[in-house]
Amino acid sequence: MNSGLIFSQLMFFLLLTAGIGLFAYRIRQLIAMIKLGRPIGHVSDKKQRWANVFRIALGQSKMVKRPVSGLLHVVVYLGFVIINIEVIEIIIDGLFGTHRVFSSIGPVYGVLIGIFEVFALLVLVAVIVFWLRRNVVKIKRFWHPEMQGWPKQDADLILYFEMVLMSLFLVMNATDVVFQQAANGNWVSAHIYPFFASQTPGVLHGIERTAWWLHIGGILVFLNYLYFSKHLHILLAFPNVYFGSVRPKGQLPNLASVTKEVRLMMDPSADPYAAPAEGAEPEKFGASDVTDLTQVQLLNAFTCTECGRCTSECPAHQTGKLLSPRKIMMDTRDRLVALGAQKQSKGPSIPDQKQLLDGYISREELWACTTCNACVEACPVSIDPMSIILSMRQYLVMEQSAAPNELNNTMSNIENNGAPWPFNQQDRGNWINES
Repeated sequence: MNSGLIFSQLMFFLLLTAGIGLFAYRIRQLIAMIKLGRPIGHVSDKKQRWANVFRIALGQSKMVKRPVSGLLHVVVYLGFVIINIEVIEIIIDGLFGTHRVFSSIGPVYGVLIGIFEVFALLVLVAVIVFWLRRNVVKIKRFWHPEMQGWPKQDADLILYFEMVLMSLFLVMNATDVVFQQAANGNWVSAHIYPFFASQTPGVLHGIERTAWWLHIGGILVFLNYLYFSKHLHILLAFPNVYFGSVRPKGQLPNLASVTKEVRLMMDPSADPYAAPAEGAEPEKFGASDVTDLTQVQLLNAFTCTECGRCTSECPAHQTGKLLSPRKIMMDTRDRLVALGAQKQSKGPSIPDQKQLLDGYISREELWACTTCNACVEACPVSIDPMSIILSMRQYLVMEQSAAPNELNNTMSNIENNGAPWPFNQQDRGNWINES
């Protein structure tokens, strides 16, 4: 056997092993950070949840509500799924030293590769349009304060990644002399080949091999880059939609810690003066940090696409309030990453004395929310920023008694008068006597 071929196979095996191994390590880190949240317990309505996965995650039903961006995203999504099927052939070729191992299936192979090439071209066009929308047209929701710095760089970087990968795929096919001579599936690359036709077979082979290695290497780099990018939603959208809320919109969940206290109060056999179990910490009402949130809420934070649809639909944001639901999710993720890095540190760890409340998210942001569910309805991957806002509000009210004066007055009136208005029950009907 050719020693050069053996060396190539070995290098490919090492590259593949390193890429997948590092990705698996990053996924373990991700899972560990999500597990810092409170367990979600029993998951009900599984039939409805699977229906949501097929309709929202696979079917992209919420994306197409905005036709232009929705159509472009569907093209990129389908292209990503379909073209990556071709990676199977690349892996087999790289490990076993073959060349287009599936070409033996004949015309079917040509149809598949032809479809791959068409989608590669469509993805390339869609990505260029996305870049123009962000950087030339400057769509407003991409230029909010929370999108400055790394978020903007990340969005552009992923677009460049996709441009390069699609271009490499087409160049790889265009310079594959055997593939072009077979004329079986070169629907797009046949029109690119004339730009390389003047080159010698050796040069063409060198370009094809270079594009081949850069393409598979770029895919592995892209795979590991996802951990640091908002595009982690490519993987997390499916579990996030599955674990998303299936309650009717507007139905708020009961706080488990409050429910427990009420049940104890209503239970005649319960001892109200019973001492807590030894070493047990008092249960916190609401959330002040990411460890007080549920694992689903933390999964939400990592799944956020930073598309800004939630913020653009938020009535509080539209009226000039400080609240941005997208920023809520980004802040939650940033805090979780910082805390996760601190816990994973091998050396002595000094607490940073920070928490999600006040350290990342201000009280003004929390109280600006109208709980209208517009952000939840707008999210294309079933993220619920409102649940985090409400959890932190609960902490402010029940742990710190730090509600705004208007809310404190309302709650006092409910407690004393049985209604939010400052009138005695006997005086409520007096308005009918007014002239």
